[in-house]
Amino acid sequence: MSISNLPKIELHLHLDCSLSYKLVCRLRPETTLDDFNKSFIAPPKCTDLADYIKRAISAIELMQTEENLGLVVQDLFEQLQKDHIIYAEVRFAPLEHTQFGLTPEQVVATVNRSLEEAIATTGIQAGLILCTLRHYTEAQSMETVELVRQFAGTRVVGFDIAADEAGFPIDNHIKAFKYAREHKLNCTAHAGEARGPDSMWESLEHFRPARIGHGVRAAEDPALLEFLKEHHIHLEVCPTSNIQTDIFETIGVHSIDYLYQAGISMSVNTDCRTISNVNLSSEYQLLEDAFGWGKEHFYKCNCEAIKHAFISDTIKEQLLLKIQQTHKQ
Repeated sequence: MSISNLPKIELHLHLDCSLSYKLVCRLRPETTLDDFNKSFIAPPKCTDLADYIKRAISAIELMQTEENLGLVVQDLFEQLQKDHIIYAEVRFAPLEHTQFGLTPEQVVATVNRSLEEAIATTGIQAGLILCTLRHYTEAQSMETVELVRQFAGTRVVGFDIAADEAGFPIDNHIKAFKYAREHKLNCTAHAGEARGPDSMWESLEHFRPARIGHGVRAAEDPALLEFLKEHHIHLEVCPTSNIQTDIFETIGVHSIDYLYQAGISMSVNTDCRTISNVNLSSEYQLLEDAFGWGKEHFYKCNCEAIKHAFISDTIKEQLLLKIQQTHKQ
């Protein structure tokens, strides 16, 4: 079986960064392919993370109604189906989608309902992670984590912090993550991407997430690697995105293979399918070409992803069985 046809797990996937050209044309018919390439897709090298995520602005502008939010979810699942994804955790920041009058509760309810419909249509299992953003106030961060608690028991499975890691301190978000712990909510956090190991240490200390989004700068700190292994912290690694945000010059010097060989729990993810112009199959191919990765590497990463997914043990067992059956072929 080819790498592209392998059943895959994706834990780090931004909804508002994954709109297809076909959908954008439907939502904004005057959009040309050149417009799309300039506004929605980042160049091979951006100045930094802040530059990279500017490409989400055009997509967010289109995601301000219940109908459009539903279409974006449907569009994403069509992409996931072609990519042989069997489980995905989709994340977004609900407060970004209230510009036309929707309440945050309406936004989450709409995306949650659309996720349910897409799951029923495609058979792909999925969860929803709600993000606070680095530049948010403490009140906005608390409002977001309250939504995670409010929608507990639905497809909403966790809480995250995203956006410009290097540009804003964590102070406004400590209270929200404390609240998440007190209410036993699943947490992940972007760190060790735009900043180094210090960003991961402070996130681990103050947020105490079960997973780290990216976390690739951990390779610079042996003590941090030991901590990650000892405490079973999972890294959601997104190779192409890390090259575009200039964390690494080329894929050949990316830390993913080093982290894998060091025994760190990790998964391979796209981050932003449209901004990076990738799917998970192309990410797998990138790692095969750069490091000689094969089915054994991806099997282990997918097993680790299942182990650390924010889902029930029953669904984990079902997903693991699918992965194992294919691996034996």
